[in-house]
Amino acid sequence: MSKYALVTGGSRGIGRAVSVKLAQMGYSVVVNYVSNEEEALKTLALIAEAGSTGELLKFDVSDVEATTQALEGWQAAHPNEYIEVIVNNAGIRKDNLMIWMEPEDWYKVLGISLNGFYNVTRPLLQKMLRKKYGRIINMASLSGLKGLPGQANYSASKGGLIAATKALAQEIGRKGVTVNAVAPGFVKTEMVEGLDEAELKKTIPVGRFGEAEEVAALVGFLASPEAGYITGECISINGGLYS
Repeated sequence: MSKYALVTGGSRGIGRAVSVKLAQMGYSVVVNYVSNEEEALKTLALIAEAGSTGELLKFDVSDVEATTQALEGWQAAHPNEYIEVIVNNAGIRKDNLMIWMEPEDWYKVLGISLNGFYNVTRPLLQKMLRKKYGRIINMASLSGLKGLPGQANYSASKGGLIAATKALAQEIGRKGVTVNAVAPGFVKTEMVEGLDEAELKKTIPVGRFGEAEEVAALVGFLASPEAGYITGECISINGGLYS
């Protein structure tokens, strides 16, 4: 009987690294993506290289109807299985100073990070609670803890995600389901394109940007049975930049 994990935004970057890590841990990985099928297929190939199986599930996490339909379809195709690990990783940046931020850039960022968490997690919760085991890991950000200029939308979405993590953890802890957030700082992915790495590195105590695999290692631990006494936490992984 396979164990299943779902990674949203799993086609690239941290989502890809997390998918590979979970595959190495013996999970069959459901890789969600919304548009870039070519990159999603590369993630699937890496999952196979890691010795596991995977499948693609295309839907926009910010669209509640599309998300519900996709997850119900997956469940119908796997009637005796359940997704025991959810990694809510999907997110985008649309940076701008608030005075110039267009409404669509506000709502799009919150829709994917924050509404996406609700849209994906709620349909999968019932089976986790019935099985009395589950791991929910939400990809937050330094921006959600500290607030970063030009990221009022992103900071709001990730700050809200951290608060939701703490609330949900209290609701379902006694059922053997943990809920934690991971807050990366500057990690070498497409999400940091356009940032001045040379200057920013000077502000980071360890003197470098992080690697996606380092974030994935933390997610892997939180997804493991050994992390059963950790819940409601937001764990920073930022090279000492902020604590």
